[in-house]
Amino acid sequence: MTYKSKSFDINLLSEENVKKYVLPKYNLQNTEVYQIKFKNTDKQRAIYKVVDENETYCLKKVYFDKSELLFVYSAIEWLYRYGINVPRILPTKDRNRFVNYNNMLFILTPWVLGDKCDYDDKKHVIKSIENLSNMHYYCKNFTPIKGGYRKEKKDILFKSYKKHFYQLIKCSNYAFKCKDKFSDIFLESFDKNLFLANISVQISSTIQNFNLKRCLCHLDYVNKNIIVDYKNNIWTIDFDKCAIEYRVHDISYFLRRLLRRSSTNWDVDLTIDVLNSYDEKDPLTFDEYKYILSYLCFPQKFWKISKDYYNNIKKCNKHSFQKILNKSTENINNQMNFVYKFSKHIENKFNKSLIDYN
Repeated sequence: MTYKSKSFDINLLSEENVKKYVLPKYNLQNTEVYQIKFKNTDKQRAIYKVVDENETYCLKKVYFDKSELLFVYSAIEWLYRYGINVPRILPTKDRNRFVNYNNMLFILTPWVLGDKCDYDDKKHVIKSIENLSNMHYYCKNFTPIKGGYRKEKKDILFKSYKKHFYQLIKCSNYAFKCKDKFSDIFLESFDKNLFLANISVQISSTIQNFNLKRCLCHLDYVNKNIIVDYKNNIWTIDFDKCAIEYRVHDISYFLRRLLRRSSTNWDVDLTIDVLNSYDEKDPLTFDEYKYILSYLCFPQKFWKISKDYYNNIKKCNKHSFQKILNKSTENINNQMNFVYKFSKHIENKFNKSLIDYN
């Protein structure tokens, strides 16, 4: 893979150098180029908007190697052939799928014109989950082209959340010892967060993983990567993280981002409507509903910020951590109420019990 180094010259990724060394490979040297995103991290990436007289393109410097890029290319082509709206990777003038400039890989796609999915527009939300359902349905038998690395993940929820649960216990021990402002905030909501974590662990421990369907998943299916064009068609962009995984991971990730927001905060009715729309194409199993419940139940932000704080207590900005921790707990009562109502919905839907809450 391509990683940054301390000696990396960021001028290599300037608009001028990209225009001089990359775009001629596409016969696009006479264009306007604007760098709109740059991250000089271990997974270094850069995105440019390329404007021609008649077309607008997206040029991306990717952070992975050729075999992984071929996997992403395969995913996009597979979805395109099944009628899913995706921006295809355009060939160079030599019919290559990418440009290698200074050991960095670049790809070019059309620029998708439209607005990102509006989480406050229920029509956008429902159309987005219907699109995801179609993507999963048509990608059950996905295989990458020859030479493409087969990216597979298997997120075993119980193992992860059991580990996270004990990390929360460990954080509480630190909190009692430190007795600082962060620890006071942490302990104020610890019992409720631990309750949610415990419920999540209990539910995930009962999941039969063989009942979780696997397919090609996007793994970053959130509104910034869901574009609604002027005809109200849904487009899915940015497949950098895609891999073969449990389909409920995509669904759960989409829902958690939706439900954390203030205007849709832990809205159980909206959640049920979203899942009913997904179920129309290929219904989810009881175990898949348990996965979603467990995923949404776990206090992810509270766990992460607490773990990061106590692991870096001597170096971190304590005021910033206190602010984030406060924000992570402000809607915990809504989350607890959501978990109760959504649990009852699942039990009624499948006529089965989840766990004993007493």
